[in-house]
Amino acid sequence: MCLAVPGKVLSLHERDGTLMSVVDFGGVHKDVCLQYIPDAAVGDYVVVHVGFAIQRLDEQSALQTLSEFERLGVLKEEFGDGFAIAAAQAGLENPEATEQQRDPEVT
Repeated sequence: MCLAVPGKVLSLHERDGTLMSVVDFGGVHKDVCLQYIPDAAVGDYVVVHVGFAIQRLDEQSALQTLSEFERLGVLKEEFGDGFAIAAAQAGLENPEATEQQRDPEVT
């Protein structure tokens, strides 16, 4: 699934001549391209789709959407471990999982 997800701009930087940002999606931090919103500032909320900020969003709407996505499990699906999610959907054990992740009783 590929959703447009709201997040908060934490920092701004340039990479190879491209305006970039670290964006917080409810605790998950990702690099995001800000070329479509070059005047975005730290603290702004933006809607991000496939790594690109595509519009600004007010804080209340962003937080409501993030809360609803979290409740529905969308954030875990969107930002979680892709191998683990695919393995679980296929009814298989994640081949990338550590022994501790497979059996939390193991120390």
